[in-house]
Amino acid sequence: MSFNILTASPPPSTKTVLYTKPTFPKFVSALQSIPNSFTKTHFNFSSPKPTAHSISAAGFIGSIYQTKRQFRGGGVIVMAAPGSVQKSEEEWRAVLSPEQFRILRQKDTEFPGTGEYDKFFEEGIYSCAGCGAPLYRSTTKFNSGCGWPAFYEGLPGAINSNPDPDGRRIEITCTACGGHLGHVFKGEGYPTPTDERHCVNSISLKFAPANPSQ
Repeated sequence: MSFNILTASPPPSTKTVLYTKPTFPKFVSALQSIPNSFTKTHFNFSSPKPTAHSISAAGFIGSIYQTKRQFRGGGVIVMAAPGSVQKSEEEWRAVLSPEQFRILRQKDTEFPGTGEYDKFFEEGIYSCAGCGAPLYRSTTKFNSGCGWPAFYEGLPGAINSNPDPDGRRIEITCTACGGHLGHVFKGEGYPTPTDERHCVNSISLKFAPANPSQ
């Protein structure tokens, strides 16, 4: 296994510790036992001459497991990397229905009360209809009465939020592909852990049941 870590060369005062080629489990175990403030040395084993680079032990361990995210209610879901799904407008048109393209890529909105998941409360995971990245856990969905599916939080790192051009609302998009989901509203007084309402278009979502046989 080869590790290529591009960082600035360590200053003269940085301690450098050279290791013989360890097995990967022992290598990870050794890193976990070293304080974050200590500088480790890593090698590009594929090159004829090992090159030392400085990186903290915690930073390296984090880079190995960065695709796994914990979420409220327990469990681990493998998340897509930010911006990992890139397509041209023509490619999106080829894989999305006209309605999906209108909402996910052109940031339109479905009519209230018409969406498939508005009053849908089965147990499972809601993913992006465009790229399949996990977005919401069903236990965070609640009945807001607004006419669109409502969630009080997304999976960590799954959703981006940015002000609309007019500054009146906060748009939420899929972190992986940038698909438009809807808008998030805060401080409305809903009895939820976050007092947030992610108002999401059903057409932007794809539901997968916790029990596939359902």
